[in-house]
Amino acid sequence: MNIETVEQLDDALSQPPEWLVESLAQVDGDILVLGVAGKMGPTLARMARRASDQAGIDRRIIGVARFSKAAEQQKLQGWGIETIKADLLDEQAVAGLPDAPNVVFMAGMKFGSTGGEAMTWAMNAVVPAIVASRYRDCRIAVFSTGNVYGLVPVFSGGSAETDSFNPTGEYAMSCLGRERIFEHFSRTHGTPMSIIRLNYACELRYGVLVDLATRVKNRQPIDLTMGSFNVIWQGDANAHALASLIDCDSPPFAINVTGPEILSVRTISEQLAKHMNLPVTFEGKESPTALLNNASTSHCRYGVPAVSVSELLNNVAVWVNENGDSLGKPTGFEVRDGKF
Repeated sequence: MNIETVEQLDDALSQPPEWLVESLAQVDGDILVLGVAGKMGPTLARMARRASDQAGIDRRIIGVARFSKAAEQQKLQGWGIETIKADLLDEQAVAGLPDAPNVVFMAGMKFGSTGGEAMTWAMNAVVPAIVASRYRDCRIAVFSTGNVYGLVPVFSGGSAETDSFNPTGEYAMSCLGRERIFEHFSRTHGTPMSIIRLNYACELRYGVLVDLATRVKNRQPIDLTMGSFNVIWQGDANAHALASLIDCDSPPFAINVTGPEILSVRTISEQLAKHMNLPVTFEGKESPTALLNNASTSHCRYGVPAVSVSELLNNVAVWVNENGDSLGKPTGFEVRDGKF
C-alpha cells in the first residue's frame, strides 16, 4: 500500500478482491446496509457497489443510518450508494424501508455502554428484533463481536465458532443478546443468516495498531495487561463480511473474522516505535488470557487476509507519525472488565 490521503485510504478499503466480485455475482438482488454510517459501513457499502459494478450486476446498494453528519451521507451518495435517514429503533421507520433480498446489519452500541446500559440493550437486542421481523424473508449478514466469547488463554489459539460463550460486562452480554434474537427469528421463520464475529478491524485512522502508535507518538506508557490481540485490515474484513451473504443459513452460519496471527502488544509496540524512531515504555505485566479469535474457518472459505500485519503496521506508523487524520475513537481493546 502507498496511501497518503484519505481519498486513497477510502479507495483501498473499498477495493473488492476478484474472488468477492465472483461471489457477489452469485447473490441476487439489492443490498441494504443498516447502520451504514459507522467506522466500517461506508467502505463496506462502497465495496459492495464496486464489486457489483465490476460483475456487471445491476443492483441498488442502499445505506440506512441516522446520519448525524451530513457529509457522510453526501460521501456515500457520491459513491453511488442510495441513502435513507432513519432511526432503527422506530418500528414505523423500519417498516417503511425498501424491500431488499440482502441485508447487512451493522447497527449497535459499544462506547458509552457503561452508564447507558438501557440504550445499549435497546440498540443491541431490540433493534435486531425489529429488523429480523421486518426482513424475515431476506438473507441477513449480522455483525457481532469476539467479545461474546470472553477472555481465553493466549496459548489456546483463540476462540473458535464452536466454543461456548462467556461474555463479560453488559456490552458483551447485549451482543450475545443480539445474536440470540437473530437466531430466534432465523429458526422461527427459516431466515438465512450469517453472524460475523469480528476481532479487530484496523485501518490507518482507527484500530488497535493506531491506538498503540498514538501512545508511542505521545510518549505515553503502554499497558501490557491485555498482552495479546488479533487484527485484520478493514478492507479484508469488509470482503469477508460481504462474502458471508452466500453462506447465510438457518440456523445462522457463524464465522470469526480476523487475521491469522496472535500478536504481542509488547512486540508490536516496539516495532511501531522503531518505525517511528521514538522510544516506547511499558507498564503492567502480560496476563495469561486475552480476547482472541481463531478465524481459520473464514481463511479456508474466503482466503487469508490480503494485507499482512507487517504491511499494515508500516502504513500505520507512517500515517500516525505524519499526523494523518484520525477518527478519534480508541478501540478500548485493553478493557478486561467489559466496561466501555
